[in-house]
Amino acid sequence: MSDIPDSGGLQSSNKPATLLFVDDEPNILSALRRLFRPLGYKIHTAEGGAEGLALLEQEPVDLVISDMRMPNMDGAQFLEQVRQKWPDTMRILLTGYADVSSTIAAINKGEIYRYIAKPWDDNDITLLVKHALERKDLEQEKRRLEELTLRQNDELKELNANLEAKVQERTEEVRQTMGFLEIANKKLKESFITSIKVFANLIELREPSLAGHSRRVADHARTLAKRLNLADAEVQDVFVAGLLHDIGKIGQPDRLLVKPFAVLAGEERNLALRHPAIGQSALMGLEQLHGAAKLIRAHHERWDGMGYPDGLSGLAIPMGARILALANEYDGVQIGTLLSKRLSQSEAIAYITEGRGKRYDPQVVDVFASMMGGQGSTAVAEMAIKSPQLKAGMVLSRDLVSHEGVMLLSRDYVLNDIIIEQIRNFEHSAGRAMPIYIYTKKGE
Repeated sequence: MSDIPDSGGLQSSNKPATLLFVDDEPNILSALRRLFRPLGYKIHTAEGGAEGLALLEQEPVDLVISDMRMPNMDGAQFLEQVRQKWPDTMRILLTGYADVSSTIAAINKGEIYRYIAKPWDDNDITLLVKHALERKDLEQEKRRLEELTLRQNDELKELNANLEAKVQERTEEVRQTMGFLEIANKKLKESFITSIKVFANLIELREPSLAGHSRRVADHARTLAKRLNLADAEVQDVFVAGLLHDIGKIGQPDRLLVKPFAVLAGEERNLALRHPAIGQSALMGLEQLHGAAKLIRAHHERWDGMGYPDGLSGLAIPMGARILALANEYDGVQIGTLLSKRLSQSEAIAYITEGRGKRYDPQVVDVFASMMGGQGSTAVAEMAIKSPQLKAGMVLSRDLVSHEGVMLLSRDYVLNDIIIEQIRNFEHSAGRAMPIYIYTKKGE
């Protein structure tokens, strides 16, 4: 049996997701159908495992919810066959009794996504189905991109075989770049922060003078947050917000990225004033970034209430946003995005100190002044090094960034012989060396 609603329950392809409910109790199937039919899914039902398998042979299904205890074929056996024949179909187990061994069997044999106990909570089960389908979409997109990469690699190889020597050299440079991108892709899967850094780099690629701004702001803000004894989760939100604080500018004209805020007027100033709220909105679809998104919205508020977009003042401004405001403007006055002239580091420190109790939280300014006054004792033990001096086991103390502002490797990456060779080849192709910094031991 099946139901096809008019709208809703859409996947990324704009087609309704197909659900299959398998249970030997008709009242359970009716309850599930009533719950999910208004949400826009295409629904099938089956009163047993054999009927469910027969239906799957006839029509593709995105997600299966199966009862555990059924005659002839239990849920574990049914889901095991679903996994073997249709591995892309998401699998959820519905169990109405405390049979631990059977549930474990379903998990091990059927490799289920989740299991739910009867009676279920409507909100929980609908949210679980939504998340399962989102994961299926992400996995399909990942495979599509991997297949696309393989096809492009094959095309590059064919092109490389027929091009003249000069073009072959260019192709080699592209190959080296792709090698770095493959490394970065692996790190993206392993490190949430690395992915955020790459995302933050998008804005800076539009204007070379901004290269490194987000990373410097994030590093300063994280150091301040730690010195102010914020909880680890809050420090993480501050750091991520620092990396993404300008995400709201991604749709703004290029000319606004290079104009100091102090000289903006009219519609250009209005556009600039909206970017914190736009930045928050852009991240609200990612639950793990909600904390950072709130800080991004408030990072242009001022202690005296003269900031934007909400005119917050004093303690009404989140502590993380007060930290981010100082870190952002400390770097901004040095690169020329805030004032009509660039300030030196000492002038920037004086500018921040002068804003104590007006633009900035006095407590944050005091900690900042202490931090800048004692940089020698707290600075990272590192040294600049050239690529011929690199050895396996060395650890990057800063992000490895090309002269065009593209991040190739993230800070704390442990180098090996393969990566070192790729760095040297990349420098050779680019025709110039990159700044490389590694951690050192005390006394070196």
